[in-house]
Amino acid sequence: MRIRSSRVFVCGTFIPAVIETAADKILRISGYHSDYDTDFGDLRIVPGFIDVHCHGAYGFDTNYADPEGLRKWTKNIVHEGVTGLLATTLTQSKDVLLKAVANVRDVMDSGYEGAEILGIHFEGPYLDMKYKGAQPPEAIVAPSVEEFKEYQEACDSRIRIITLAPEHDPDYALTRYASSHGTVVSMGHSRATAAEALLAVANGASSVTHTYNAMSPFTHRENGLAGTALRLSDLYSEIICDCNHCTPEALHIFFQSKSRNKAVMISDALMCKGYEPGSKFLFGGHEIEIYPDGSAHLVEEKNLAGSTLKINEGLRNLVERALVPFDIALNSCTVNPAAMLGLDDRKGKLCAGYDADIVVLDDRYEPVSVIARGIRQF
Repeated sequence: MRIRSSRVFVCGTFIPAVIETAADKILRISGYHSDYDTDFGDLRIVPGFIDVHCHGAYGFDTNYADPEGLRKWTKNIVHEGVTGLLATTLTQSKDVLLKAVANVRDVMDSGYEGAEILGIHFEGPYLDMKYKGAQPPEAIVAPSVEEFKEYQEACDSRIRIITLAPEHDPDYALTRYASSHGTVVSMGHSRATAAEALLAVANGASSVTHTYNAMSPFTHRENGLAGTALRLSDLYSEIICDCNHCTPEALHIFFQSKSRNKAVMISDALMCKGYEPGSKFLFGGHEIEIYPDGSAHLVEEKNLAGSTLKINEGLRNLVERALVPFDIALNSCTVNPAAMLGLDDRKGKLCAGYDADIVVLDDRYEPVSVIARGIRQF
């Protein structure tokens, strides 16, 4: 397959070029006047998007442990340009979580279409009660290395990120264990002080989960976990870019604070993505409702529970509303999450030898065509 455009995103800029793929890899990138099969004119061709924090969509939640629901998700998520994702769990009972992670393993092993499942993001159950957000409080427990080993065994070590509250991790034992065994430790749903967060980083934590949300806030006298995310420019930090969880101004400040290589856009999308406002679902046993702005809220408590954000819309929000430069915004949903997972040797760039994960965007940031794992999806 050979596709061309006058705007192909290579080495941080747009150039006229032809991308040739073979099997599931990019074979070469050639000059604009080389032979081609499909001409996309002046549409932007960029790397496929990667969402490392998403719970589900189209009525499926990772905790449901439904293989066909997971397959429907990966098959359809490509329509927003996502070519790789981490299936993200929610705090629940041990039995529910063991089945959930085993289901992801089984689908990864048995085959599926669309976006690549890159593993699991294990959000909770080792969280703080005050900053639980929409996580079910009845299922929050103390961190345990031995229990985490059981979860990893159940999914053949597919957990790539764990979100935990570091202040509840005695002697940072789970933080050290997970980070030394190939799992990114992300601090979130946490009341950690800035000092506690820094100690967690010193013991292996390398990321912050949905910065600003469900954490000790930044003030000019108490910097909290949010302040730590802003202060440490080389600490990976997730950010929900729906302009509901954070104002455009807060997004702008976040991207000014982070290095261009450490900001990670996420959707934190729930199973209600793909449904109309007013729709209601059970999320961790608690009812949620989609509001007209696309946000999801707990029906009883009214607080934010997650989003229905599409990653391409997040990219548009960053550039058009938060005024983040396009290349920096694009990094946050391509090469940065790939690097955080240690996959930037094959994902996140348009480069010979990399996976053929490619998105063609129109000027409204809508995907016109997507190639995932070398297969043209539409």
